[in-house]
Amino acid sequence: MSNNHNTVLYCGATDDLCRRILEHKNNIYNNSFSGRYNLTKLVYFESYSLLTDAFGREKQIKAGSRKKKIELIESVNPEW
Repeated sequence: MSNNHNTVLYCGATDDLCRRILEHKNNIYNNSFSGRYNLTKLVYFESYSLLTDAFGREKQIKAGSRKKKIELIESVNPEW
């Protein structure tokens, strides 16, 4: 997720992407990181059958640099 100016990136895993996006857009958790930075724009996602795999990938992405995250986003969403 990102904000309108693409200045902040957020990576998370969920078992229901549509519900989670609505939570971000409606600022359900306004004291959370995504709430404080108004992260309402989905810029990249991956699908996994097992949540354990998704959580592992989340940790891998979070451990990468901002540059690597941007390269990952732009590999499928060049106009983000």
